[in-house]
Amino acid sequence: MSLHKKEESRARLGSRLGFIFLSAGCAIGLGNVWRFPYIVGQYGGAAFVIIYILFLLALGLPIMVCEFAVGRASQKSAAKSFQALEPKGSKWHIHGYVAMAGNYILMMFYTTVTGWMLTYFVKMLKGDFVGLDANQTGEVFNKTISNTPIMLFAMVCAVVIGFVICSFGLQKGVEKVTKFMMSSLFIIMIILVIRAVTLEGAGAGLKFYLLPDFSKMVENGVLNTVFAALGQSFFTLSIGIGSLAIFGSYIDKERSLLGESLNIAILDTSVALLAGLIIFPACFSFGVNPGQGPGLVFVTLPNIFNNMAGGRIWGTLFFIFMSFAALTTVIAIFENIISFASDLWNWSRKKAIIINLIAIIVLSIPCVLGFSVWSNVTPFGEGSTILDLEDFIITNNLLPLGSLVYLLFCVTKYGWGFKKFFAEANEGVGLKLPKWIKGYMQYGLPVVIIVIFVFGYLQKFGVIK
Repeated sequence: MSLHKKEESRARLGSRLGFIFLSAGCAIGLGNVWRFPYIVGQYGGAAFVIIYILFLLALGLPIMVCEFAVGRASQKSAAKSFQALEPKGSKWHIHGYVAMAGNYILMMFYTTVTGWMLTYFVKMLKGDFVGLDANQTGEVFNKTISNTPIMLFAMVCAVVIGFVICSFGLQKGVEKVTKFMMSSLFIIMIILVIRAVTLEGAGAGLKFYLLPDFSKMVENGVLNTVFAALGQSFFTLSIGIGSLAIFGSYIDKERSLLGESLNIAILDTSVALLAGLIIFPACFSFGVNPGQGPGLVFVTLPNIFNNMAGGRIWGTLFFIFMSFAALTTVIAIFENIISFASDLWNWSRKKAIIINLIAIIVLSIPCVLGFSVWSNVTPFGEGSTILDLEDFIITNNLLPLGSLVYLLFCVTKYGWGFKKFFAEANEGVGLKLPKWIKGYMQYGLPVVIIVIFVFGYLQKFGVIK
């Protein structure tokens, strides 16, 4: 009876589309539209994309189903979900605290980068880049991120926007605004794609992006290319720290979880692929190297927009799109953080928002200062920043290890168990997990995650190039 009452009192999303958009909004972020294009550029285009999609389906999808299943079965956020499902006397619930820490650490640097996007939207709208050459455009970025007052203000704006939206509630705030942002994001992207592919010389960019050339893999090293695709497919979905599990707790059992997870993965991949259709034709049209790294978005693209007819309009649209992509993730993670307080201490939404708004702003300050007054803090040697350290904690540690915990919890007899997980995942109409997947999830997938974890460390510290 108590469980039934808990399920009745649990907040609910207003629609299936809301669940898909919210979960996709959490997964879709700067990894899709900032990291994906330059990684594709570095590793040879279409051949990389094919490998990436294969890994996304084989690796990311099963773990996403695990997170959703734990959330839906427990009707709790990561703070309490393991505790609700674990065998008596076991310690799986410890990961709940690790997952909570992961959500906070992610926001400690993600809000800063979201502030960059908002700042660039304003700069592009004002025409600050008009008449600047490539070197001057690069100087604008360096001066912007080292301007402490502006960056603090931009970060605070990102935090306040996210929590204000959450303050309107799950359906009227989080779900409604995310639906609008996600719909707008796709409309803006399609407009930008049409403009990019109609530029003179765009055909070469489309060829690079869409026609596989496996010789490029050999040039970059087959192992490096495969691992880069493996890593990108794994990290793009934000799995491992319970950021998706919360939305599983907000849905009913009418649909099976594999089908819903596949829809979210398709949306996530579509955004990444569309970003490439914007960036690569533009780069080739203006003779720019598409593998330039993170500066591609903040340095190269503003320079391209400068040389494009109506570039100020296209640039403004692009950074609205980038801001929406970042904010959908911020809103989704903030909803998760609010739910922690509700599950652990039974705080009201208002109290959780006020306390966490202040906490996130304070926790995000070091990342902002890392590009100015604390730029002498170089965790990984010269040129590294506090952001790099925070990103390393999440990307190289909490996401892969957290995913391993979710996976083992769902498929081993020492955790929730495969039988219960399988029943939860397949309840409802839609695509079902096949029975043969048990062996793959118990033995194959854990090995892959451990390889990703170890390889990531070796690569990060220069043991392998």
